[in-house]
Amino acid sequence: MVTDPALLVLASLADGDKHGYGMMLDIQQFTGIELGPGTLYGVITRLTKSGWIRPMESDDRRRPYRITPSGRAFLREQMTELDHVVKTAMRRLKQA
Repeated sequence: MVTDPALLVLASLADGDKHGYGMMLDIQQFTGIELGPGTLYGVITRLTKSGWIRPMESDDRRRPYRITPSGRAFLREQMTELDHVVKTAMRRLKQA
């Protein structure tokens, strides 16, 4: 299971904009992992500085975030590498 909070946030945003609480609920639903607010907002800050997500305008006090094209490319690259590791491990398990 992927447990890197940055990848979890990017994966959550890959299917649409979400505010922080929405990301926490989505991540918990698809992984069973509960990210605390401190962890989540620290990751959001880092991903924003990296240019991989950006805040959207909102009339509400909750600010949604959107994955950027470079964030989508980074997520795809990381998932491709993870897929390679999983396939290698599964192949080796079958040989044992």
